[in-house]
Amino acid sequence: MLAGALKGIRVVDLSRILAGPWCTQNLADLGAEVIKVERPVAGDDTRQWGPPYLETESGESMSAYFMCCNRNKKSICLDFKHAPDRERLLELIRGADVLVENYRVGTLKQYGLDYESVRHINPRLVYASITGYGQTGPKSARPGYDYIFQGLGGLMSYTGHADGEPGAGPLRTGVAVVDITTGMYATSAILAALFQRHGTGQGTWLDLALFDVAVAMNANQAANYLISGENPARSGNAHPNLAPYEVFRASDGYLILAIGNDTQFARFCAFCDRSELADDPRFSTNSERIRNLPSLRAVLADILITEPRNHWTAALDNLGISWGAVNTLEDVFADEQVRHRQMLQTVVHPTLGQIPLIRNPMLAPGSTPCPVPPPLLGEHTKAVLD
Repeated sequence: MLAGALKGIRVVDLSRILAGPWCTQNLADLGAEVIKVERPVAGDDTRQWGPPYLETESGESMSAYFMCCNRNKKSICLDFKHAPDRERLLELIRGADVLVENYRVGTLKQYGLDYESVRHINPRLVYASITGYGQTGPKSARPGYDYIFQGLGGLMSYTGHADGEPGAGPLRTGVAVVDITTGMYATSAILAALFQRHGTGQGTWLDLALFDVAVAMNANQAANYLISGENPARSGNAHPNLAPYEVFRASDGYLILAIGNDTQFARFCAFCDRSELADDPRFSTNSERIRNLPSLRAVLADILITEPRNHWTAALDNLGISWGAVNTLEDVFADEQVRHRQMLQTVVHPTLGQIPLIRNPMLAPGSTPCPVPPPLLGEHTKAVLD
């Protein structure tokens, strides 16, 4: 079990928005003590990113956005621009194992809080810097949000409907995938650095850039380009390397059909009484199905529209072929598998009442005590600093 794996590890969290807080929430979920250092009055920007908010009659509030990435943390208020607060922060850093920050390059150096400064007071410190473009390079001084890097990193160039189709044009994803993926890379890097420290006794500086992550997460699309020299085109819901692997419409709604190999395709065609499709030279192999995708899509669309979803999904289960519904979030949290895996957890905050949270998938269902609710701004200042 990983619950409590980081017990005894103290993290000073100077990060805001999503990438850094996503990382430090992972560390907190694994048992680390995470002290979130926030600006007095304003705090983390995402405290104001709403609606929706949870609010009390006395005027306390917390945005849903802030809740998604700040459970299991303590919040303290310090303004390190002022010497007394800066000294308190340095005292925390002296006893910390990890520091995570996402300030623009050079900002913390002005206050003696950069890695080169603090490593002299704590040489065992693992110091993770998360920036838009990294600590070096011609663009390193620029700020940037997730949306910017979905565009700059190439993701939006092949996400969306193809040119000539209704609604054509580049699209971002519906959630900040570059931020979240950067948070996951940062988590992995920090855990590796702590393991390395166990052998060397020395900390290190981790330089994580959203732009780097945006480039890396292109995965097979980047490999397709690097091998072929051709930019991947927007293809709507279709997969660039596998077919049929996209959304189709049944008589009463949509479903995702995900056929993974030629054998599965032949089984599906036989079920549809269209075995000749699996023998058709245009469709007999995955490579040919990709080359002839518009024709394949038209044929399958005519077949699938003839029956309701339950007809197809029951058959696909029997055939061992993957499929999926296009769920709303209401559907997601009502799903029997989601309920069985205890993905939805509810905690009680002393003033905000019940707060719904999502279980960290790194931790097995039922393996951890109920998480601690996300903190109010400065909720733990006195307790931590005393």
